[in-house]
Amino acid sequence: MIVLFLLLCITNGVVSQIRYSVPEEADHGTFVGNIAEDLGLDMTKIASRRFQVVPSSRTPYLEVNMENGILFVNERIDREQICKQSASCLLHLEVFLENPLELFRVEIEVVDINDNPPSFPETDITVEISESATPGTRFPLESAFDPDVGSNALRTYDITTNNYFYLDVQTQTDGNKFAELVLEKPLDREQQAAHRYVLTAVDGGQPPRTGTALLVVKVLDSNDNVPVFDQPVYSVSLQENAPVGTLVIQLNATDLDEGQNGEIVYSFSNHISSRVKDLFAIDARTGRIEVCGEVDFEESSLYQIFVQAKDLGPNAVAAHCKVLVKVTDVNDNAPEITFSTVTESVSERAAPGTVIALLSVTDKDAEENGKIHVEILGDVPFKLKPSFRNYFTIVTDGPLNRENADSYSVTVVAKDTGTPSLATSKSIKVQVSDENDNAPTFTQPIYDVYVTENNVPGAYIHAVTALDPDVGQNALISYSIMDCDIQGMSVKTYVSINEETGYLYALRSFDYEQLKDFTFMVKAKDAGSPELSSNATVKVIIVDQNDNPPSVIAPLGKNGTAREPLPRSAEPGYLVTRIVAMDADDGENARLSYSIQRGNENGMFRMDWRTGELRTARRVSTKRDPNQMYDLLIEVRDHGQPPLSSTASVFVVLVDSVVEDHRERGTTKSKETTLDLTLILIIALGSVSFIFLLAMIVLAVRCQKDKKLNIYTCLTSDCCLGCATCCSRHARARKKKLSKSDIMLVQSANVTGAGTAQVPVEESGSFGSHHQNQNYCYQTKHQRAELSYLVDRPRRVNSSAFQEADLVSSKDSGHGDSEQGDSDHDATNRGHSTGADLFSNCTEECKALGHSDRCWMPSFVPSDGRQAADYRSNLHVPGMDSVPDTERGKGFASSFRVDIPETA
Repeated sequence: MIVLFLLLCITNGVVSQIRYSVPEEADHGTFVGNIAEDLGLDMTKIASRRFQVVPSSRTPYLEVNMENGILFVNERIDREQICKQSASCLLHLEVFLENPLELFRVEIEVVDINDNPPSFPETDITVEISESATPGTRFPLESAFDPDVGSNALRTYDITTNNYFYLDVQTQTDGNKFAELVLEKPLDREQQAAHRYVLTAVDGGQPPRTGTALLVVKVLDSNDNVPVFDQPVYSVSLQENAPVGTLVIQLNATDLDEGQNGEIVYSFSNHISSRVKDLFAIDARTGRIEVCGEVDFEESSLYQIFVQAKDLGPNAVAAHCKVLVKVTDVNDNAPEITFSTVTESVSERAAPGTVIALLSVTDKDAEENGKIHVEILGDVPFKLKPSFRNYFTIVTDGPLNRENADSYSVTVVAKDTGTPSLATSKSIKVQVSDENDNAPTFTQPIYDVYVTENNVPGAYIHAVTALDPDVGQNALISYSIMDCDIQGMSVKTYVSINEETGYLYALRSFDYEQLKDFTFMVKAKDAGSPELSSNATVKVIIVDQNDNPPSVIAPLGKNGTAREPLPRSAEPGYLVTRIVAMDADDGENARLSYSIQRGNENGMFRMDWRTGELRTARRVSTKRDPNQMYDLLIEVRDHGQPPLSSTASVFVVLVDSVVEDHRERGTTKSKETTLDLTLILIIALGSVSFIFLLAMIVLAVRCQKDKKLNIYTCLTSDCCLGCATCCSRHARARKKKLSKSDIMLVQSANVTGAGTAQVPVEESGSFGSHHQNQNYCYQTKHQRAELSYLVDRPRRVNSSAFQEADLVSSKDSGHGDSEQGDSDHDATNRGHSTGADLFSNCTEECKALGHSDRCWMPSFVPSDGRQAADYRSNLHVPGMDSVPDTERGKGFASSFRVDIPETA
């Protein structure tokens, strides 16, 4: 018979218990009940809701089909083996479903069947009774044992029908039956010394089962007095877990007889249970009952001990008493925590109240010792929520952040209220699953990347790194370059990036002289959903490399060789020329030094290694300097690593006749050039306008004084446009020397003159800077020859004096080559030139005012935004060869301009 009890009670998502019963000894596969159907569950959703048994509640005797919810017998159930003599034998299962969580407690009562007959401990039972025993005397018999319970347990005893005895069956407080043999008629040993009967124990099963034993009654001689206990029932209290040897009670029985008949021996009665014999012992002489085993309140709270006292006399009659031992509870059992289900991980976006685990807490102790307080240990974002009876759920108690803590160890502590209090703790580990809630972050907002120019295309230049505190796909970072233009081209033609590592590569070889730096942005994004990103700025700074040799730009001459005059009367320190060079590099790579490599074996010259000035080291000696020309090879070397160099060839020609002004100009200029170039630039910048105005006034005054002269000449082929008149008057004396004071600095306009060259000059001897230029020119006020000389010049074409004077005039002050008037110019052409030819290129102003034979005018360059307002940008040095060879025949004069770079 199967009895079904269904109790339905919903409390916080947990459904109360359902109860079945099953008989013991049922065969494997015996149907017990359909849990899913009896609970009214949707059979189609059992699988999707993961219908399952709580592992901790599983039993080998029963099994549940998870597909249809049928509960059936898995193994043979022996109730006596499982529950012993317990009146109720229950098996428990806990099943649950997810989404939402529902828990069901299933109780299965194992119903006893009458499968065990009663049995006596011994097949022969002997009872000794004195013949003097009076009718009504009772003699307890050894009890039979039936492992079945309830109606199948031992019900009664029977004895063979006789005239002397009958059985009185009594029931103990625990429900057990025992029989006492009652004397109905006095015995006479002399008539019958022993009586034999069949003692039968009968249970209450259907059909009933029986067990028998042979009862032998021996009739003894009489002992008139029997021992007497103080009271028939004793009641004592004993604390559980009392140590062995603890006194339970001290019994005392008295016997009025003397001698052996009055000497009492104590013992347990025959029908006492074996468990009592295991836990207690009695001293036969003293009647002292002590603890000899482990007394456990949870096993039993009450024990009954039956004691008999018998004297040592013949035909002794035993006296009986009962000792009730009440076991008091001691808080010796800590609470037990059992987790029914645990969620392995929870999302960091989980809402407060999300269920993490289901657990139950029990305590075997009673009353105050069994009351439990449960809590979660530590500061964690979880809390306990009571669910059903002793069940609790662990739920989230606030927001979670995996980046702060990717897992939590949740420790549940259960503590009872006993004295002393006992506690138990159990921990579970809850993993926090990641959500994409953090954007990648670069290790720095701006990266400065230094790349040496002339790098190999495709070379690694730097690495950018972004970090994402998320994990998995949410932390998988890819890099990209945000498009922008660099000098009109996409930045992606300059650099590339490895989208996985963030390594940056140069896609081209950079040139510092064309591009000094550029900036772009790098983007890092993760692979989460939705994807998050951030940006960083990368500034690529090109580092200069010494890849440009110095370039000599002055002095320039025919076929790359410059010719410079040197008066034989020049003093030591006389400025022969200045080597001007530039280097497209920067810094130390553009700092230049100058030296004479060849042609100065006799030590005639010395070179300033910083400024490039070539000066005489001694006077010209006829003996030591018989040659008319010095072939010098000048080397210009930068300070890069490795250093690069260039050379310039200079022919220095000795001149016999030198005017005094020339020497003074060279001497003055020699002193001035030794000044700090920066100071000169500052002074010149402030006074250039004043000098220009003063020069015009002086020029006008001198022209007015020379109106009496009737012959004018102009030896230059081109006059500079847009600048102040640069034709100088004839010298009043043929032998007057050209001095440095005869040269003034004039700012040039934006018109380019024929035969003009721009030469950058760097301060303190360092040339080659990239600074912008502003044009200035030197204008001579020296007159090359007297008026009479100019009048007679056509008739003296072929004279050596004319050639010498022309040579001296064309060479100026020694600052550079002249083109038409230098020594390598065709003298024949000069000799056959007519007066008209000489003045054909002179302006009307020159012809009218009688300016000198040479017009030095500044070249003009188109003005743009890069032109700096600094007179150092262009320095117009007369006499320097700056036009191609094919244009040398266009006129006598050409201009040479030196560009002085602007300094910081």
